[in-house]
Amino acid sequence: MNDEYDVVIAGAGPAGAQCARDLAARDYDTVVLETEVEDEFPRQSNKSTAGTFPSMMSAFGIPDDVVMNYTENVVLESPNEYYVRQQPGAVLEFAEFKRYLVADSQENGAEYIFDAHVTEPITENGTPIGVRYNGSEEVYADVVIDATGPSAPLAKKLGVSDLERQNHAIGIEYELEGIEIDRQGYADLTDAMMLRLDHDLAPGGYSWIFHTGEDTAKVGLCYIQNDSHQHYARDDFSIDDYLQHWLDTDPRFADASRLEGKQHRGSAHIQMPGQLYTDRFMAIGDTVPTVDPLWGEGINKCMRSGRAAATAADACLKHGELEPTAENLEVYETLWHRDVAPNMDSRLLMTELLYLASNERYDRLMADLSDLDDDTLAKANKGSKRAILQLLSPGDLPLLATFARQRLGR
Repeated sequence: MNDEYDVVIAGAGPAGAQCARDLAARDYDTVVLETEVEDEFPRQSNKSTAGTFPSMMSAFGIPDDVVMNYTENVVLESPNEYYVRQQPGAVLEFAEFKRYLVADSQENGAEYIFDAHVTEPITENGTPIGVRYNGSEEVYADVVIDATGPSAPLAKKLGVSDLERQNHAIGIEYELEGIEIDRQGYADLTDAMMLRLDHDLAPGGYSWIFHTGEDTAKVGLCYIQNDSHQHYARDDFSIDDYLQHWLDTDPRFADASRLEGKQHRGSAHIQMPGQLYTDRFMAIGDTVPTVDPLWGEGINKCMRSGRAAATAADACLKHGELEPTAENLEVYETLWHRDVAPNMDSRLLMTELLYLASNERYDRLMADLSDLDDDTLAKANKGSKRAILQLLSPGDLPLLATFARQRLGR
C-alpha cells in the first residue's frame, strides 16, 4: 500500500464512492478510507430507503441488477386523502447499490482501506495534507475529501462543518411482507413510492411505503427534531414506537410481518450548509447536507456532490500547475449550488413550512394538488418561490406567522 495519493476520501457511501469512481476513471491515484469491515460492508451503513428516479440511474450508469422494483407512480397521502402522480422511479437494494459503486471504482484503480476509523486531518501550517486513521495510521494526498456524513470528523476539525443538533433528522425503516398493497379506501400502491404527511405517525416529518414487488415493501418514517416535532410529538413515544403504532393501526399491515435482518436506521441534518471547502479540502454528501422537500433524493444529491468535487479536483490536478488552494477549489461551490442544490434557501423554506402544517392542512393540500398542474409541485420541490406561493392560500396566514416567529427566534 502507498501512503501518498492524489486524493484521499473518507467514507465509501454514495458521495465518497461516486467521487472515487470519477477520479479513478481519470487515472488519479485515489484511496478511500471506510469505517466498516470489507466482509460485512455495508451492514452498519445500509440506511437509505433508496428510492430514486431514472435520471439518476442514467446519469451515473447504475445497472438494473441493483434495483428491487421499478415503480410507475408517486403517491402522497395525508390522514384522510391522497394524491397520485405518474412518475417513473426505482427502489434500489441499497446494500447492493453501495457495493456496486465500490467495485466499479476499484475496477478503475481506486484503492479501498476498510476497517479504517478516520480520526483527524494531518495538517501542515494549518493546511490539510493527509488523514490520520486507526490511531496512528496515516495517508497523504494533494486533496482531502470528507464524505463521512454527519459525523464529519475532518470537516469539523478544519472548521468547515457546522451541523446543528436541532436540525437533526432521524429515521427507521423495516422491510415487510404480507402487505395489502391495493387496499380499498387507499391509493393503489402497486409499483409506487408513497410518502405520507401525518403528525400522528411522524410528527414534524413523514412516513413512507415503497413497493418492492408482490406483497413486499420498505416501510418507515422520519422526523426532524425541531419546533414542529416538539409541538406534535407524544412525550412517551420514541421513533420505534411511532413506527410500531403505524403498523398496529393501518389495516394495510394487518397481516404483514417483518423480514429478518431488514431493519435500517439513519440520520441526516436539514439545514443550509456552511462552508464547503478550504485549502486542499472539500466536504461532500451528507457532510454538507441538502434535501428536496418532498422526494428527498438524498442518493442523487450525494452522488452529484461527489461528482462536483471530482471535477474540482481534476481542474487543479490534471495539468500539475494549479495548487488545490481554496481559491482554485472554489469551482466546487459553484457546481454544488448549480447542480447539487440549486435554490437551496427556497427548498429549505418549503421543507420547514411543509412539516409545520397541520394534518387538516395536509388533507387540503391533497385536494389542492389535484386542481393544480403537475409541474407546480415539481417546481415547488425545486425551490420555485412562485410555485410555492401557488400552494398557499389566505387561510395559511396563521401558519406563515408561526413560521416567521420561529425563524426570528432562531
